[in-house]
Parts: sequence; C-alpha cells; structure tokens
Amino acid sequence: MVILEGAQAGLSWETILNKRENYRAAFDDFDADKIARYGDRKLESLLGNAGLVRNRLKMAAAVASARAFLDVRREFGSFDAFLWPFAGGAPIQNSRASPADVPAKTSESDALSKALAKRGFKFVGSTICYAFMQAVGMVNDHVVDCFRWQELR
Repeated sequence: MVILEGAQAGLSWETILNKRENYRAAFDDFDADKIARYGDRKLESLLGNAGLVRNRLKMAAAVASARAFLDVRREFGSFDAFLWPFAGGAPIQNSRASPADVPAKTSESDALSKALAKRGFKFVGSTICYAFMQAVGMVNDHVVDCFRWQELR
C-alpha cells in the first residue's frame, strides 16, 4: 500500500486502481525483500513498463521505502506494531456527514508522515499518509449514511 499510495501522488486514485495488478506483477507481489534488492537494471525495466506510472522518482522511492520497511520490521517486529500507535492502537472511527467533511490530512497523518520520512520512506507526505491510513483500515472515514460506516464501526 505504501508503494501504491506513493504512486498516486498528484494523480487520481482511480488511475492507480486501474494499474494495481500491473504494479503487483511488476513489483514481485509487493515482496519488500525483493523490492529492496532492486538495482538500476530493474528500475530501468520498471520505467519501460507502460502499465505503471513511469516516474523515476516514484520508482526509486518504492525501492527506498521497501528498504525502510524492512528496517522498521526488524526494529518493531512488524510494520503493524510501528503503525498502530499513530491511530491510538485501534481504528479511528469518524462520523462524517458528507465527503466534503473528510480532511486531506490530520495531526495523526502529520505525525506518521514525519516518522516515516525520518526512517527513509519516500513519497509519504501527510496527505498520502492519511489516504494510506484510510485504505488500510486505520481510519473509518465513510460518511455515516454509507453502509460501510456502520459495518466498520
């Protein structure tokens, strides 16, 4: 998800959703151990893949973030153990009345962004981190009249 959220930076989420399976195939099923070992030849191959967003900085960021991910996993035992304190240990349950009430970032995503960047992750600004937190279930920002809001509550 960190790779996909970083790839989405500056683009519509739909663009990345439509390319998700291409990313999965190109990035070895998102295996961080493999991605962390990517070198220049692999990066050039990725940049030539029309099924991906071909941005050199985003490709290099995916490799740097995979390496940082492995460091976090070694230090904390799992990436989950590192992440959940930023949400207070459980999913944040918001009660938004409309999509317009959903912020682009929060103090929690600001803190996560800073912590990830300090550890070497790339393309992890606060807005990207908030989208990540929503996508992985750390934050329930479905509006209250959405069936998913109640299911996730």
